[in-house]
Amino acid sequence: MIRLLADAAAAPQQSGFGMLVPMLLILAIFYFMMIRPQQRKEKERRKMIEELRAGAKIIFAGGIIGTIVEATEKTFRVETSSGAEMEILRSCVQGIVPAEGEGQAKK
Repeated sequence: MIRLLADAAAAPQQSGFGMLVPMLLILAIFYFMMIRPQQRKEKERRKMIEELRAGAKIIFAGGIIGTIVEATEKTFRVETSSGAEMEILRSCVQGIVPAEGEGQAKK
């Protein structure tokens, strides 16, 4: 029994560097698998919103579909199918409604 305790005390401890390498590897995998693709997707979404002009048919985050009447720096004035006009923030745009025959909405 005493010999087991002595052997356990004499066993070398793993250095902090030995734990650092696997942790850095996990962080690198996390970055390339989750963070970087999300950043790329958000960059594409911002580019799509910047390119929107009057006449484009869009989908809001709430699911409402409308046509842009006027575009300003921070907002869009949009007309819905009922003829009502509303002003929305650019960040509320979820995607573009494709023209007939193009397929699904771009996101």
